[in-house]
Amino acid sequence: MASADLHMVEEAPRRAGLFSLSLAAIGVVYGDIGTSPLYAFREAMLAAGASHGGVNRADVLGVLSLIVWALLLVVTVKYVLILMRADNQGEGGTLSLLALAQRAIGRPHLVIVVLGMLGASLFYGDAAITPAISVLSALEGLKLVTDDVTPFIEPIAIVIIIGLFLVQSRGTEAVARFFGPITLIWFAVMAAGGVHWLIQQPEVLASLNPIHALRFLAQNGQLGLIVLGAVFLAVTGAEALYADMGHFGRKPIQMAWLFVAFPALLLTYFGQGALLLSNPGAIANPFYLLFPDWALIPVVILATLATIIASQAVITGAYSLTQQAVQLHLLPRMKIRHTSDAHQGQIYMPGVNMWLMFAVLSLVVIFGSSSRLASAYGISVTGTMVVTALLAMVVAHKHWKLPLWLSVLIMLPFLALDLVFLGANLMKIADGGYVPLGIAAISLIIMGSWMRGTAIVSAKDRDAELPLSELLGQIERSETICTVPGTAVFLTSTPDITPGALLHSLKHFKALHEQNVILTITTSDIPRVPADERVSITDVNDRFRLVELLYGYAEDPDVPQALLMCRRQGWKFDIMATSFILSRRRIRISTRSVLPAWQARLFIALSRNAAAASDYFRIPAGRVVEIGTQMNI
Repeated sequence: MASADLHMVEEAPRRAGLFSLSLAAIGVVYGDIGTSPLYAFREAMLAAGASHGGVNRADVLGVLSLIVWALLLVVTVKYVLILMRADNQGEGGTLSLLALAQRAIGRPHLVIVVLGMLGASLFYGDAAITPAISVLSALEGLKLVTDDVTPFIEPIAIVIIIGLFLVQSRGTEAVARFFGPITLIWFAVMAAGGVHWLIQQPEVLASLNPIHALRFLAQNGQLGLIVLGAVFLAVTGAEALYADMGHFGRKPIQMAWLFVAFPALLLTYFGQGALLLSNPGAIANPFYLLFPDWALIPVVILATLATIIASQAVITGAYSLTQQAVQLHLLPRMKIRHTSDAHQGQIYMPGVNMWLMFAVLSLVVIFGSSSRLASAYGISVTGTMVVTALLAMVVAHKHWKLPLWLSVLIMLPFLALDLVFLGANLMKIADGGYVPLGIAAISLIIMGSWMRGTAIVSAKDRDAELPLSELLGQIERSETICTVPGTAVFLTSTPDITPGALLHSLKHFKALHEQNVILTITTSDIPRVPADERVSITDVNDRFRLVELLYGYAEDPDVPQALLMCRRQGWKFDIMATSFILSRRRIRISTRSVLPAWQARLFIALSRNAAAASDYFRIPAGRVVEIGTQMNI
């Protein structure tokens, strides 16, 4: 076979895989931003005063120009072309940038950690609002068919949202296989509706000239900022596409945007602008009125499916973000289920799923309409984007080794744009913007309390426990310690300090196993660690050895599987002759606690509800022995 033919044979599976992943990315990643046309242009025009002073050509072209250039600069240039290159071995999102920045600096840095925590907390606010506003905005199209359906929109939305969260346990891959083709049809239908009106009013293409956007802002003063806050609704979902990079990879997400999502969105917004120039009364719902009456119900059904899919982007993003937060010790251990053998980043987290569903349903009940929720939308997204731009500067300078002036020069225009959008959205705090800020504040308090409480516990461990070298000397001199057959594995985060479980086992049972392993599980600042770097063994004496297992922050630790790899280094691990002896610590509030009482109670509650070490590290329950201890903080 000729070399050219052989190359084509090898490339065919790659192209097929790239196409299938791009199709899946269209469904999961671009569902959020793909449903923005349902409400973004309408809310921006209403903010510009279209409902009172009528629709005029200058406002339509100005708002359209703002939307077009927001999509081009924020999504296409900043995220798709620049930030997706700032991946941490394939993983994206705020916490991946945090880990990348810390690795580049060479040590944990308080400002970097706080920025990462803030960005992650703001993302949770976005994840709660997106499903609520997306589903409500789609169902509200039924009002154009009959007003009698209005009382049923909220109950229908609740049923759909509950169904969406219930199917998450089937996994991202199964969901994406169903969602991808539907979203592709959705983009095609949107584009077709836009093209129909664009042909009739091609003058809306003048909005490609940024002069119309700048003139609109200059002539409208404070009103221009209010409109800018509504315009930002058109780019919500950009942060989710970056956070979901670990699920599908960079190239599929980039291809799906450049060749499908971006062109379809432009045509849809151009079509809505053209419709308003032809029929100013269409301001009531410029998206659905793009289509003829006979197509209205099918489009509403398709839009409902698309908005269900839109919610998937932030839900999967929330899973990825939480997993990274757990591995980076920003949150307590949680149950994580991998849902795909082919793609390691596809996971399901039951606890996150439950709390996120509760938050979304609460917002639907409290606000009841997409217009009211639109005021609450945007602050969390813009805040996350500001954090991302700041962290990207650090990564560009420290990791990419660019000069400081060039790193700042690259990201400063985007940071300035994000700050303008943030300022515009902060004007909506009283109208509902307090909701995402409240969710972010709660998340930030939880992360801060967990980190502070964990640091205090670690410090007390170091003060109270015995150095391992000193204990080994006492064991060698002791004649009262019995030897029992088998191997004992003691988990600890500080291998130079005697694990509490080992100390209490000796104290109460006066016995020691033939072989003893002090096991430390360390999280790296890269998402995945190569298999040949997973295990490190140090023999202390003929009865004790130190074993360190190294995992990336996007990996799920599996202790038995990792210990099987120890055979390559001379230790024949047999799980049926091994006992894993763990400490189950009970924490109580001290009368002289350094933590405020409320924060101490919160930390204790988080500790008690954290996933058990045996479950999190996948240790067989029949091989686990737990020894309880108490600690005052």
